[in-house]
Amino acid sequence: MSSSGTPTPWSYAFIRLLFRFVLKIFYGSIVVEGTHNIPKTGRPCIVCANHSNSLTDALLLVTSIPPKDRNMLRLTAKATQFGQRTFTSWLIESAGTVPIKRRKDYVEGSVDNTDIMQHLMEALELGDAICLFPEGMSRYHPTIAPLKTGVARLVSDVLTRNRNNPDFEISVLNCSVTYMHRQHFRSDVLVSFHPPMTFSPKTHPELLAPIDYNNIRLLTTQMHEQISSGTIDSPSWDLVRVAKLAARIYAPLGTRMSLGDHVRVVRAFLEAFKAAEDGPEVDGEHPEEDEKTPAETAELAQLRLDLRTYQDQLARWGIKDDRIRRQPLPRHTILSRIIVRLTWSLCLFSISFPGLMLWVPVFLTTFYAVHNFKKTGPIFDTWDEIAQYKLIYGLMSGLCVWFGSAVVTFPFTVVTFLLVPALMWMTLRWLEDAVSAFRAFSALVRLLLVGKPTLRAMHVRREDLHARVMRLAVETLRLPEDSEAYFARHGGKEKGRVRGPWESGSRYFSIKRRRKRDWNETLRLYDVVDYPKE
Repeated sequence: MSSSGTPTPWSYAFIRLLFRFVLKIFYGSIVVEGTHNIPKTGRPCIVCANHSNSLTDALLLVTSIPPKDRNMLRLTAKATQFGQRTFTSWLIESAGTVPIKRRKDYVEGSVDNTDIMQHLMEALELGDAICLFPEGMSRYHPTIAPLKTGVARLVSDVLTRNRNNPDFEISVLNCSVTYMHRQHFRSDVLVSFHPPMTFSPKTHPELLAPIDYNNIRLLTTQMHEQISSGTIDSPSWDLVRVAKLAARIYAPLGTRMSLGDHVRVVRAFLEAFKAAEDGPEVDGEHPEEDEKTPAETAELAQLRLDLRTYQDQLARWGIKDDRIRRQPLPRHTILSRIIVRLTWSLCLFSISFPGLMLWVPVFLTTFYAVHNFKKTGPIFDTWDEIAQYKLIYGLMSGLCVWFGSAVVTFPFTVVTFLLVPALMWMTLRWLEDAVSAFRAFSALVRLLLVGKPTLRAMHVRREDLHARVMRLAVETLRLPEDSEAYFARHGGKEKGRVRGPWESGSRYFSIKRRRKRDWNETLRLYDVVDYPKE
């Protein structure tokens, strides 16, 4: 077994660099956790992750694994994407990706991946890392599909081939990928690498041939549990929506918590509501102290219903929970803030206007491509590829704008070649702040339209929900009682942890990225809180 693995192809290094840049533009924040869990180059490793965003998932894994830890990650992709005269096909093939045949793509013929599995085993024995998505297919759905047993069988086959090598080890590195809004521009992504599951012929003889298939199923179940433990895995979009609202009530807007903490808090509430939906266990798998009484189950179900009704009303008004959290503002205060927000928004839109002329072809191209693509199939089978289409078409049209500007401005091409990408990036930063200011202006206008008596009644209703959510969080879920104080100390650095007015202002005007107050934020004139119908 080589200690250096397969050398990194130049095309792979180029693609990794290119899409690290593209992904950082498309997504506002890409937060990576657990990189210390990644086995070093030369140690056989299978990287497994949930699969909800097509090619974008693979690109995120490639760019999230530090090159100093792994020189390359050998990808796999459905065989139908190979051999086509498209940029996507070239991209996949030039990165050393291995084609996998799926039964759904070959309904009328047989599917044989024997040669592919042989190739993957040889790569692992060289000390390479390969990437597999054990769900078997990408889909736009709130829950992780049951994992197929291919990874566990591959581990078994590799161990069996090396059963006489006592030093041989292979790791399964499970990863959870969580998109706040997977297809929306400037949304956020969490990539969490879990502690690796390491196997050897000496420590896991039960995985050597001849094998009891129950051991394969057990390993697959353990992988599913680890992957789902780090992401928002829900049986319905409605539960995701309610859990996010409960998390926002528990840790209100502006709480300085990392994206990882935010996802874990949402998941804690989600698991509580799922337990209430499933009802009490009757098979004896859970200890009695974890079982809920019928009264507790009914209380959770009622809380879920009340939270949904509350969110529906907020969505109709077009305002956030944060506007209801405090007592209604006096009319003159709202009017003064409306003027400030509108003025600031117009100023930012004004200075963004020249750069927006460069962005318009990019936005129009991606909008047209995605609009046509959505017509090709149902939501669950097409929406998982929207981000991929936006990335590819955005990249191609952006490059055309960049090089086209350089050609048109000859003989000042050298200056334009450097100035255009800098102007486009600064325009994007100004645009983010302008859109945020406009959203605040719109929300304040709606507060005036709703009226103080209605807002006061809604505030009372929210106080009741807050008390019930806090009781669930503290007494049942064992979350910290004072979320704002706790996460201010432990919340990480990704979301503008500032110490004083000067640092706050410098972070707000940072060129690198916007200091978000809300991980749910995207570059849209309205807040995204609703999901596709079930």
